Amino acid sequence: MTTGQAAVYVYGIVPADVEPEPHASGVGDPPGEVGVVRHGEIAALISTLESDRPLGTPDDLTAHAELLDGSAAVAPVLPLRFGAVMTDTEAVENELLGANEAEFRSALEQLEGRAQFVVRGRYVENTILRELLEENAEAARLRDAIRDKPEDATRNERIALGEMINQAIESKRAADTRKVVDALEKFEPLVNYRDPTHEEEAVHIALLVELERQQELEATLRELGEEWDGRVELNLLGPMAAYDFVAKRGPEG
Repeated sequence: MTTGQAAVYVYGIVPADVEPEPHASGVGDPPGEVGVVRHGEIAALISTLESDRPLGTPDDLTAHAELLDGSAAVAPVLPLRFGAVMTDTEAVENELLGANEAEFRSALEQLEGRAQFVVRGRYVENTILRELLEENAEAARLRDAIRDKPEDATRNERIALGEMINQAIESKRAADTRKVVDALEKFEPLVNYRDPTHEEEAVHIALLVELERQQELEATLRELGEEWDGRVELNLLGPMAAYDFVAKRGPEG
């Protein structure tokens, strides 16, 4: 997307009393200085785009996310998706904030004191394969049948074994994801189930939880990680803006 001279980039909506961090920088080349446009009880985090360079570089995406995630750690943030550009600050105040004031205020109230975290887990390949073969006699038989034999001569068996393993991992992924969600039920989270990004992914979920319980959340996942030591590698990302739950397309609504 190409921007016009002196256009305004909008990152997200925040309460009107939020102030950007000193020296915070945004997207663009050179990076724009981050400011705030206020309207009543709500505001928009913005920066000025100084050039006509198309947006979308890795640095732009990183700047967008870092500003929103840093803000979400201290205040409720309604993130806009990457690429929200308006003509000037007057348009931001009237066409974005003024036109959507009630909706934005309500969304910020729901986010008060909460932030998004992402839980990702990946199976340890050798461990999960051994587990599957121990549980599935037919898979173990096929594995033995193709061992040390040419691929061409065992093509059908290899395809059948691959399908069997994929189905078994899907089943385990569903069960292990449910185990994680059950372990986190005490946090009363909103949960978004994400599609796996890798065939050996064990769990991939986004949570909206109270920020003040972050240490407790980390401890709970650490205990689960110890239980799964050598089987699943668990990671917790966040706090971050609530992209999975409230992200808006942009100024056009």
